Amino acid sequence: MSIAARSGSAEVSPRTWVRPSEAGTAPGGGMASISLDLDNLWAYMKTHGDAGWESFPTYLDACAEIVLERLRRHGLTITVFVVGQDAALEKNAAALRAFAEAGHEIGNHSFRHEPWLDRYSPQEVDREIATAEEHIERATGARPRGFRGPGFSFSAEVLRVLARRGYLYDASTFPTFLGPLARLYYFWRARGMPEAEREKRGRLFGTFSEGLRPLKPYRWDLAGETLLELPVTTMPFLRVPIHLSYLLYLSGYSTALARAYLRAAVALCKLCRVEPSFLLHPLDFLGGDRVKELSFFPGMHLATEVKLRFFDRVVERLKRHFTPITMAGHAAAVAARGGLPRIAAERHRDASGRTR
Repeated sequence: MSIAARSGSAEVSPRTWVRPSEAGTAPGGGMASISLDLDNLWAYMKTHGDAGWESFPTYLDACAEIVLERLRRHGLTITVFVVGQDAALEKNAAALRAFAEAGHEIGNHSFRHEPWLDRYSPQEVDREIATAEEHIERATGARPRGFRGPGFSFSAEVLRVLARRGYLYDASTFPTFLGPLARLYYFWRARGMPEAEREKRGRLFGTFSEGLRPLKPYRWDLAGETLLELPVTTMPFLRVPIHLSYLLYLSGYSTALARAYLRAAVALCKLCRVEPSFLLHPLDFLGGDRVKELSFFPGMHLATEVKLRFFDRVVERLKRHFTPITMAGHAAAVAARGGLPRIAAERHRDASGRTR
């Protein structure tokens, strides 16, 4: 039996995630874009500083089979941000084509997947985005028109290159105060990493000031050009993450806590009229029983079947309150409404005062 067939054996049972008073409620909170950052095994190993990533080990075949089956089950069409290096390798071609052929939007997630993208020179930025774009289009037949930086990294130069190349939107901002804490946890788990590698990762996951960025879409003002920004949604007011990896992490302690947390996030989004941009990762679908090499990653003590049932319940709750849509659809809808605020990219700097 295939991986997809085995993963499909669990019945979708959203009842414990929906209060009786909400049953049958039609979506009333607008749209919710859903996206998957298709980070491969080697990319996690590289960021973590593990040996062996240079051979680009992959789990994309298994991941694509499981993810596509789950998306079909829920009738979802989402955005998949693809890493250019994966698209450049023939061994990943079938998996990547499968996402495009199923009708999912294909986005650009950089070529080398280095979360220190914000440190690149203008020439390096241009080459990084163009090379990824070329290989992604060749592998999938789809030219990316949306971008998300690896590890939510970006800079004013990245934004300028995207605008110049005709991208519809960027989706790299992650408005949370928890970036520095996540970085501390990361370095604690990566003890023994050489100082030079630690220095490159010195702004990994952003600074405390990231939590002050807008939750709703806006336009970057790039001195003559603009670019739409679709932030990854965090919980209004508290600015804590609500993406699936974080919910899974909470569920490892208490499923009831994860349910209450998601209910609060949905309620606050509706109260504040925030149409969520909901983020997925491959490890939301693959447990430690499938990817033993990434046991250091939060939530990898959970089995694949547990994660898939959890995904089912989260998606059913989101669908009760929002209409699922791709990032491109989200971008088109907010652009058509007009009236978006503008923010000068050069005014957004990191803690060291460097332009981001």
